[in-house]
Amino acid sequence: MNQINDPLADGSVLFRPSFGARIRTWFLTGLIIAGPLAVTAWLVWWFVNTIDNWVKQLVPPVLSPDTYLPIRVPGVGVVLAFVGLTLLGFLAANLAGRTLLKLGETILDRMPVVRGLYKSVKQIFETIFSQSGTSFRHVGLVEFPGKGMWTIVFISAPPAGSVAEALPPGAHVSVFLPCTPNPTTGFYFFLPASDVIEIPMSPDDAAKLIMSAGLIQPETQTALGAMAEKVRAQKALKADSA
Repeated sequence: MNQINDPLADGSVLFRPSFGARIRTWFLTGLIIAGPLAVTAWLVWWFVNTIDNWVKQLVPPVLSPDTYLPIRVPGVGVVLAFVGLTLLGFLAANLAGRTLLKLGETILDRMPVVRGLYKSVKQIFETIFSQSGTSFRHVGLVEFPGKGMWTIVFISAPPAGSVAEALPPGAHVSVFLPCTPNPTTGFYFFLPASDVIEIPMSPDDAAKLIMSAGLIQPETQTALGAMAEKVRAQKALKADSA
């Protein structure tokens, strides 16, 4: 990099970056500022257009604002979807709505292929969006892939049914170990509850930490190493006493 040398009063030399270096710095600064804004705007625009295209196919042209306006109004489908889903939830909370919902599920339960697909999808949605559920609302540390190595996992629901009966005696939890940089892929397995350390980190912060490969550090990251060392020391003490 070419630099300009300016002598100071004490005889030392001040190095100033060249004009080309300053242009590169300004460009990278502008890219850091505009890049996240552009990606966020693109994702929001894609989401709005996707919902609009789905919902507007179900709305009669007489009720669509695009029929009467000279320009296309984005976001109408999102508003209609929000109102429709809220109204559906309100009706399902009443006795009549629950009766109709149960009747519909009874009909679906008699369809061989649709029955299994509907139950699986419903269980996934209930697990993710249920306000009372605990799945993927807690983050933990497990010793993986080797001794002294710790990785972040999402703590899921405890095993039940035949899985719980087949596991060794003792309390177990199911965890999902996401991969970097794509946290939607990973490993799902069962562990003794004593082998999982729950940490005070939100799933959002954990996902950011995983996707950025540690570049985006949440506030609780500074305490993770100390917590892991403390647990390792406790296990070593137990092993020595045994």
